[in-house]
Amino acid sequence: MSKESIVQRIISDAEAEAEKIVSDAERRAEEIVAAAKERARRNSDGTRLEAEKRAKAIADGKAATARLDCAKLELAAKRKVLDEVYSRALDGLINLGEKDSLCIAERVLKEYADDGDEILFDVSYKHTAAVAKLPIISEKSLKIAKSKGMLGGGFILKGKSCDKDVSYGAMLAADREERVAEIAAQLFSKG
Repeated sequence: MSKESIVQRIISDAEAEAEKIVSDAERRAEEIVAAAKERARRNSDGTRLEAEKRAKAIADGKAATARLDCAKLELAAKRKVLDEVYSRALDGLINLGEKDSLCIAERVLKEYADDGDEILFDVSYKHTAAVAKLPIISEKSLKIAKSKGMLGGGFILKGKSCDKDVSYGAMLAADREERVAEIAAQLFSKG
């Protein structure tokens, strides 16, 4: 073999080796780029999913807040209606005719008055003189107070050991506390 053929062979081997190195490097570079693209795609997908989750959580939170605000407004409106119902009931009791008013007064006095209690009427009570003539007044030795108070209609019983608030306002407040759910169900039932 001649010197020239050896050099040619070395150059040829070197070129083949260089082509192989370049080919391997290009293949490796393509693998690295493909792996980087895959990582970027996964990161993008993960970020998108995380953003969608956060957006859904925010939207759900806003929806829950809106539902709560609506429920609060509805409850306030219902309370206003119930307040009006009881306000009208109080007005109705205060403006009862003498016969009905005396019937209520006699029943309340029989049930709640103790012997010797003093009856303090509300300033709006129109039938004080008629109540003073009821038989229960003498039976229980009840006294009629000379002054009147702002009681919410009706009267209170001032006793030796305790006072009893049997005014219309107090009776309606007790009724409301006891029956508000039942009344609300009747007023606001859907159907």
